[in-house]
Amino acid sequence: MPLDTAAKTPTGSFKSSACPHDCPATCALEVEVLPDNRVGRFRGASDNPYTAGVLCAKVGRYADRVHHPDRVTQPLRRSGPKGSGQFTPISWDDALDEIAARFKSIADTYGAEAIWPYYYAGTMGQVQRDGINRLRHALGYSDQKRTICTALARSGWVAGTGFERGTSAMEMLGSEVIVIWGGNPVTTHVHIAGLMSKARKQNGAKIVVIDPYRSPTAELADVHLAPLPGTDGALACAIMHVAFRDGRADRAYLAAHTKDWQALEAHLADKTPAWAAAITGLTVAQIEDFAALYTGTQKSYLLLGYGFSRVRNGTLNVHSVASLPAVTGAWQVPGGGAFWSYGGPLYKLDKRLIDGSPFRRKDVRVMDMSRIGAALTGHLTGDRSELQDGPPVMALLIQNTNPMVVAPNSALVAQGFAREDLFTVVHEQFMTDTAKMADIVLPATMFVEHDDLYTAGGHGHLQVGMRLIDPPGDCRSNHDLIEALAARLGVADKPGFGLTARELIDRTLQASNYPSIETFIADRWVDCTPTSDEGRFQNGFGTPDGKFHFAPDWTSVGIDDPSLPRLPDHWDVIAARDDTHPFKLIAPPARQFLNSSFSDVGASRVREGTPTLLIHPDTAAAHGITAGDTVTVGNPQGSVTLTAALRDGMNPALLVAEGLWRNNDFPEGLGINTLVSDVSPAPAGGAVFHDTAVWLKSQVRR
Repeated sequence: MPLDTAAKTPTGSFKSSACPHDCPATCALEVEVLPDNRVGRFRGASDNPYTAGVLCAKVGRYADRVHHPDRVTQPLRRSGPKGSGQFTPISWDDALDEIAARFKSIADTYGAEAIWPYYYAGTMGQVQRDGINRLRHALGYSDQKRTICTALARSGWVAGTGFERGTSAMEMLGSEVIVIWGGNPVTTHVHIAGLMSKARKQNGAKIVVIDPYRSPTAELADVHLAPLPGTDGALACAIMHVAFRDGRADRAYLAAHTKDWQALEAHLADKTPAWAAAITGLTVAQIEDFAALYTGTQKSYLLLGYGFSRVRNGTLNVHSVASLPAVTGAWQVPGGGAFWSYGGPLYKLDKRLIDGSPFRRKDVRVMDMSRIGAALTGHLTGDRSELQDGPPVMALLIQNTNPMVVAPNSALVAQGFAREDLFTVVHEQFMTDTAKMADIVLPATMFVEHDDLYTAGGHGHLQVGMRLIDPPGDCRSNHDLIEALAARLGVADKPGFGLTARELIDRTLQASNYPSIETFIADRWVDCTPTSDEGRFQNGFGTPDGKFHFAPDWTSVGIDDPSLPRLPDHWDVIAARDDTHPFKLIAPPARQFLNSSFSDVGASRVREGTPTLLIHPDTAAAHGITAGDTVTVGNPQGSVTLTAALRDGMNPALLVAEGLWRNNDFPEGLGINTLVSDVSPAPAGGAVFHDTAVWLKSQVRR
C-alpha cells in the first residue's frame, strides 16, 4: 500500500494525497511534486480499490488551479463600493487586528449572536472545514444548519433505514439490474460510471437511469426514464404496487425485517401505473416495463443520487425509493439492495477537539444556511424566521463556500451582502462573487498546501492528505486563520486551540482508536467499509427495533409536519406549473465545474462554453427558438438570460440549466439560483434547486 515516493519521473516525484472536493469519490491521489515548489500531474491512486487509478478531468488539471495567476495571495481591504472588486493590500496583522476589533465591538453592541461564521464543503477535510465551529462555539456566535446539500436526502434515507450506510457500490459488479435514480455519476462520480460499465460487460447487467433529462449518464443507459421533477415518489409507489400485485413482494422478508408493511400494501392498492403516469409524465408502458425489470430479480441495485431529493417533497421521495428493496427483499443478496452515502457515524471520529462541540451552547440560535438571504435581510423585511428573537447579522466570517452564487434566492442574498452595516470577512482562493462583497479578503491555501483528514461518502476509506508544497504569497490555511483569531479574541486557552493541524489530526485519530498519523501517512488509508452483510442490514437496520420503517417517525430526522405523508406517496407540495409559468426548471451540475469551484479555471470554462438552457425541440419550435438563440427564463424572483441548446430525452415541459457560473457571466449580473426559492421543506430543511416553475421567452439570436 505505501507509495514509492522516490519513483522519479523526468521532472518530479509522486506523493500521496486525497481529493478534498465535495464529491462522493474522495479519490486517493498521487500528486507529482516538482523541484521548484510546484505540482505537476495528478492521478488516481492505482492501488486504492475504489479510486483504482481513475480521476475526473477537473482534478486531473488541478495544477492549473493551484498555480493560477488569479489566485488571491495577500490580505485585502475593500477600498471601493461593495461588489466593485476594488481592494487595497494590507498585512495579515492589520487584517486580523481589524477583524478582532470589529467582532468584539459587534458582540459588545448587539451580542455574540450577531456574528455568523458561515461555511460549507469547499474542502471536505475534517480540520480545515470544521475548525470554524470551534471558534463559533467558544465565543457563542450564531450556529448554522448545514442544509444546502444533504439534508433532504439524508432525512429520507435515515427515516427508513436508521443509518447512513447501504450496499457497497463495489457490489454492483454482481448485480443484474442497476438503477441510478436521480444522479449523474458520469459528471459527478466517475467511479460509479466505471463500475456500471464493468457490471454490464461482466454479467450483462441492465442499466436504468431515472433522471428528468438525458444526462451524460442517461446516454449510457439501457433504459432512461424521465419523470417530471418532484414526482419520483409516485413512480416508486407504482413499482411497489406492481410488486404486490404480481406476487413479487417478498412477504417473508417484509414480515421479518420491516414495520408497517401491511399498511403499506393497503395504501398502495390504488397507486397504479396509470395513477403514476398521470403525475410523472411517463407512460403506463414505461412504468410497467421498468417494474417488471426491477422486481424480476433480487439482484437489483439502487444507487440514490442527490438530484431527486432537491425538491419540496424530496425527503418523502427518497424514503419512497429507499422502500423498494425492502418490498422485494433485495437486501438479502449480494449485489442487491440500495446505497445513498456513508455518513459520519461510520467512521466514529471523536471530533471534539476539532469542532469545539463540548462548549457548544444549546441556547445559541441556529440559522439555515440555505436561507442566508433571509438571515441577512430579516430585520429589514420583517421575516424573522431565521433571526428568531435574536439580533440582526452584523458580521460574517466565510470559509469554503460562495453563497453569492451557490445559495438559493440570489437576489435576496445579494441584497443582504450589499448592506453597508454588514462587516464581511471572506477567506478564499479566488476573488469569487462572495469575496467581491467582502470588507476584508484573506488568502487561503489549497489542499496540497496544508494537512487534513478526509472521510468519504461513496466508499469507506479514511485518508490523510499532508502538505506537499508551500503556499504562494501570504496564503494561510483555514486552521491557521481560526487559531490566529482565537488568540486575538481571547479563547486560545480552550481545548482544541494551540495545536497545529497535524497535531489535531493525530489527537483526533488516537481519540477515535485509529492508528497514529505516522501510520496513516505510511499506509495512506484505513478501510472502514462495512462487511457485505452489514451494508445490506442483514444484522438489522439502524432503527431502534432493527426494522425498515415504511411509516417513519419523522421527528427522528426533523420536525413532525402534520401534512407530511405517513407512508410512501406523491406529496403534492412542489412548485406548480400554471399558465404563467408553464415550465419546470432544474439546475444540475456541469461536467467541468463542481458547484462554483473550477468556474474560475480557464480550461474548465472553455470546455463548458457559456451558460446554456437545454430545451426540448418541440418546445423550442413552439417558441420559435433555434440552437444558439438568446433566451430568458423567469418567475416572480427574477429572470436569467442564457443561450439555447436543443435536447430531447426529456419532458417538453422541462428546462435544464447546467452548472453554476459566475454572476458576471449573465447579463442580469446574477445566476440561475436567482429563480430558486429559499423555502425550507419539511422535515429538516434543504435547498430546492430542482423545484422551480418558470416562463420562457425568446430574445435575439447571438
